[in-house]
Amino acid sequence: MYRICTKTAHPTAIFAAEELKKYLRMMMPRAGNIPISPMTDMPRAFSLGLMQDFGLDISDAADPALDDIVYIDTDAQGGIIAGSNYCALLIAVYRYLRECGCRWLFPGVDGEWIPNRTALEPVKYRKLADHRYRGQCNEGAEFQANMLETIDFTPKIGMNTYMLEFDIPSLYYNGYYSHYGSSVREPEPVTNETVLQWKRQCEAEIQKRGLHFHDMGHGWTCEPFGIDSKLAVVPDTVPGDAQQYLAMVNGKRGFAGRVIDTQVCLSNPKAREKMVHYIADYAQIQDNVDFLHIWLGDGTGQHCECDACRKKTVTDWYIILLNEIDAELTRRKLDTHLVFLAYHELFWPPVEERLNNPGRFTMLFAPITRLYTETYAETPDESAVEPFVLNKANSPRGMADCLGYLSAWKKIWTGDCFCYEYHFWMHQYFDQSGMYLAKLIYDDISALRSRGLSGMVEDGTQRSFFPTGFPFYVYGETLFDASRSFEELTEDYFSHAFGTHWREVADYLNKVRDLLDFAYFSGLASANPEKGTYYNPEMAKLAARIPVLTAAVAPLIGEEKNQPMRPASVSWRLLDIHRSWLNGLSEAVRYLAAGDRDMALCAAKRLFHEFSEREIYIERYFDLELAFIHLSLGMVEKK
Repeated sequence: MYRICTKTAHPTAIFAAEELKKYLRMMMPRAGNIPISPMTDMPRAFSLGLMQDFGLDISDAADPALDDIVYIDTDAQGGIIAGSNYCALLIAVYRYLRECGCRWLFPGVDGEWIPNRTALEPVKYRKLADHRYRGQCNEGAEFQANMLETIDFTPKIGMNTYMLEFDIPSLYYNGYYSHYGSSVREPEPVTNETVLQWKRQCEAEIQKRGLHFHDMGHGWTCEPFGIDSKLAVVPDTVPGDAQQYLAMVNGKRGFAGRVIDTQVCLSNPKAREKMVHYIADYAQIQDNVDFLHIWLGDGTGQHCECDACRKKTVTDWYIILLNEIDAELTRRKLDTHLVFLAYHELFWPPVEERLNNPGRFTMLFAPITRLYTETYAETPDESAVEPFVLNKANSPRGMADCLGYLSAWKKIWTGDCFCYEYHFWMHQYFDQSGMYLAKLIYDDISALRSRGLSGMVEDGTQRSFFPTGFPFYVYGETLFDASRSFEELTEDYFSHAFGTHWREVADYLNKVRDLLDFAYFSGLASANPEKGTYYNPEMAKLAARIPVLTAAVAPLIGEEKNQPMRPASVSWRLLDIHRSWLNGLSEAVRYLAAGDRDMALCAAKRLFHEFSEREIYIERYFDLELAFIHLSLGMVEKK
């Protein structure tokens, strides 16, 4: 009989024990009940707790609350499973189960690969996670059941961080429930009140797992002034007395292109005071937040041009605001940790101002304009840092340029810094195989530490598992253990997802990668820009070979899609549906690359209508709304 004992009654420790019990019982369904009890001197039991509780060394963790060490020392009947903090303890449980043969290939019960065991093997394992920040941020068109599944999935692949952007993320939820990208599903409106309740439910699930909760981001330039940052349509008038606080652009104070893009007159002390008190009030109420992100408006070229604001750079005014927030939080005796952002005009480090209390802050580097045909392994080019010109500054494009700006920042910021990335926002839709993106992510993560970055949080849809979950699996596993080779990760994922024929599937997807070039879909491979961003007759020839390739793999899919392991059965079926996606997309590309936009548009509309009808079957894995937005290639018209 197996037993589990906990060294502490902390909720995450209890949850870790329950998870261990659940999966042990699933692996050994005839082994009987597995009781959980407080720690005693009971031999032959699984003992769960913090490493400190067992007198284990954690000196290699610079900050045990943030740096995850997992420790496992078990035999056939039990032993110690521990972590440097409670999230690390939960991850340690999943690492133990992984050593027993379990895998989590994508969110939800259908992604769980749980072997049958008659006995347990001894496991000895100790690992300090290679990166401090390992997680994701909500984006795209999200629905609540899927959000809860992805939170549950996060620690199972070694990640420790989850961010929820916006006070009330109605923009993202409405993207799904309004079904903007569908030609067949009718809208299902949800209220802001419902979305706020759902956010709180997500927060509770994040907290239960001991994950680091990152909150907010954009919105602070609107909400303190009575402006609803959730508005998709810009109002005709600015509410109340807010206009005086908004940025002056081209001689006028008002909204930018979108409400969320709107900036503030940061030289106005009353404007900053409103922001400071609003943010401090939020922090005082939301005391479950581990990292509160203080970002300015989204977009670029909308900062205040008044005479006072021109006296300093945008980043200098930003630092002044951050110092005032810090002072108010200190006055209220709040220890809220703040994250500041290097993004667009904030890529330029401050000229004069510095943070007064750097221990309260972490820096977030968000190179949204980078090229995804290059990686963080590029050599930083500080000579690429241009003089700052208000509302005319060009954000860096190449990775060497982006990293040059990071190097410039690091001359004045020696504190913790991690990056905010967009592989699963736009760029996954430019890789029809998932294989290019997986290798790009692997190479990006492998270079992070050499760039002084402590990890990564992905801004992307929670439905990034079509045709496979391989890119996301690589993301989580490599952030946790950067020593694993890409080849090892490939075999690990595909052998579990597709069984004995996994090599054929990987080879097939690599051929898809080679025929439907990522650079082309990224708009970087035009044969003649005067004829269009996507004009490329050679690409049309390559796309014409896709139907032959998908037809060749069809018999294998038909033979293999009924698998004894549920994740493999789902994986083969997703691969089958993906064949239809490839065939439809390749038709549109053949026309577009040859210069026939009208026929390309017709083909794209047929494809999105077909997948509107299929969406209900694959919506947990594929974000049709975000694909509709980002894979338009200039072909698809928003309905």
